[in-house]
Amino acid sequence: MVGLKNFFAGRWGIIAVGIVIGILAPLLQKLGNPGNMGVCVACFLRDITGAVGLHRADVVQYVRPEIIGFVLGSLIAALMFKEYRPRLGSAPVVRFVLGAFAMIGALVFLGCPWRAALRLAGGDGSAIIGLLGLGFGIWVGTLFLKSGYSLGRTQQTHFTAGLMLPIIMAGLLFLMLVYPPISGQAKNEVLFFSLKGPGSMHAPLLISLAVGLLIGFLAQRSRFCTMGAIRDFVLFRHMHLLSGFIALIVTAFVFNFLAGQFHPGFQGQPVAHTMQVWNFAGMMLSGLAFCLAGGCPGRQLFLSGEGDGDAAIFVLGMVFGAAFSHNFGLASTPKGIGPYGIQAVIIGMLVCLFIGFTMRKRIA
Repeated sequence: MVGLKNFFAGRWGIIAVGIVIGILAPLLQKLGNPGNMGVCVACFLRDITGAVGLHRADVVQYVRPEIIGFVLGSLIAALMFKEYRPRLGSAPVVRFVLGAFAMIGALVFLGCPWRAALRLAGGDGSAIIGLLGLGFGIWVGTLFLKSGYSLGRTQQTHFTAGLMLPIIMAGLLFLMLVYPPISGQAKNEVLFFSLKGPGSMHAPLLISLAVGLLIGFLAQRSRFCTMGAIRDFVLFRHMHLLSGFIALIVTAFVFNFLAGQFHPGFQGQPVAHTMQVWNFAGMMLSGLAFCLAGGCPGRQLFLSGEGDGDAAIFVLGMVFGAAFSHNFGLASTPKGIGPYGIQAVIIGMLVCLFIGFTMRKRIA
């Protein structure tokens, strides 16, 4: 146990996790997940939001087992290594708002940082623009961090309080198993399922769940975080987390190339558009929101699994943002940005900047 713990705390440990994700994510695509979307935390949370009826975009509705696995895998690792620490109380409403706008920005781009990396590894040139926007948004966030920005301290709480999001995820898995999709029907007694579009494309349930559990376990041990990788490099020139992120991209590229899934270009990429200004701006908004909240969407799920109630609030904010995006025309499609996506990105930037400027402490 001690050796395993020490391994994941080191450089080769985070690289190994990046390699594992870089293999498993494209493998899920090969097994049925949408193109360049072996794993996308934002898109998969959006699909779950639709599956429980919080939005009615019928092409993006499915309970994604990978997300359930992320949380439960992290919980298992935290309990095994005695790192389950239930805590909450650090500006929960602000975290909820940041989660909502992080999701809105991601759905304007059509992907979270994980999917941006996988899109790049699959040959999607627009992912470069998105990653530049992500990096710029995180850089802006680091300026606030340098000037004393803080959401405050969390407090230890009851054991049960930290289990709320894992229990919700276990409940979703139960519903998925008890009320599976019915061939040719968009809804069973409880859940909605896409009959066409990205939501209808998925790897086998048990394989997806197993991959999610493994990634959740490994990411909890290694503190894997795409936003943190860029933030730490900008602030401290630390390469630890960034080495894992780079390993993910390189490994996914090699896998895609060998599996015939690498298709370079800008046009005709799966579940993507080429309105590059808004690809940049959407990810800039997400990057700033992630930085102000303290973690990328994957990291927020992993923190939720180890008992962080504030991270769970951020995740619920993302669910709200997904519902709002699809119910009010903010989300993009392969044809381009949604009718109100531009306004949403501008408002989101203004809100995030307001939060950044007003939640700073003076540094002596």
